[in-house]
Amino acid sequence: MNYLAYQSSDLLNGNGLRSTLFVSGCSHGCVGCYNVDSWNPKEGQLFTEEHENNIIADLNDPKINRQGLSLSGGDPLYKRNRRQILQLVKRVKSECANKDIWLWTGFTKEECLADSLMSEIISYVDVLVDGKFEQDKYDPNLKWKGSSNQNVIFMSKI
Repeated sequence: MNYLAYQSSDLLNGNGLRSTLFVSGCSHGCVGCYNVDSWNPKEGQLFTEEHENNIIADLNDPKINRQGLSLSGGDPLYKRNRRQILQLVKRVKSECANKDIWLWTGFTKEECLADSLMSEIISYVDVLVDGKFEQDKYDPNLKWKGSSNQNVIFMSKI
């Protein structure tokens, strides 16, 4: 898996102060996507164990109270990303007490649940923002999503 950027302290992608990983790779091809460069899975840098360790350390840093981890992209659930994303979300839930995980994907929740690996990944996710971006449904006033067809799903309430 490759990633385009990592922000150790981010206030835009989810609730509260967060760490955010932007992965490479997306197969949805949404018209009007703000990050077309993220579609290519070979863009960016290789995500290594060292990067994963840095994320865990940032989330556990006692000097900065981060609420959790946000996973965006590209698409964290792009087929090539799934194994490493699963490893990362498992580790966050195991090693980072009281931290939540937010994940943005172009897949719907139903599509995720129909695939065993994606279903396992979202079982560790606290907030799932699902659905492809649809330019004709774009609304800059929406919170945490770009178009009105997308859903912000608080998984713990399901």
